[in-house]
Amino acid sequence: MIAKFLMVFIALLHIYFLILEMFLWDKPLGMKAFGNSLEKAKITKVLAQNQGLYNGFLALGLLWAVVEKSSFSIHIATFFLSCIVVAGIYGAMTASKKIFFIQALPAIITLGVLYLFN
Repeated sequence: MIAKFLMVFIALLHIYFLILEMFLWDKPLGMKAFGNSLEKAKITKVLAQNQGLYNGFLALGLLWAVVEKSSFSIHIATFFLSCIVVAGIYGAMTASKKIFFIQALPAIITLGVLYLFN
């Protein structure tokens, strides 16, 4: 139950990322969240929208794992949480160290909880 709660939390976080990247990238909230100027945001908007779409896929995958009733749900969760960990580590190495704490660490903790209680 704790793992499912954490997966829903992470899914909602990734839906928030989707909204920021797909719809608010060149708006004040999006620019503040990512430290962009309006000029940079306009140049990179299409790239951010693509990135946001992928965050949506990650969120949907986690929600699928939450609602899946079979024993396959742990495999679904493992796959999508692992993708988030890899993306978070890569983002921390290439863009900002805080991405590790915002994205990778919650997924690592959730993987630990998932396997500790299953």
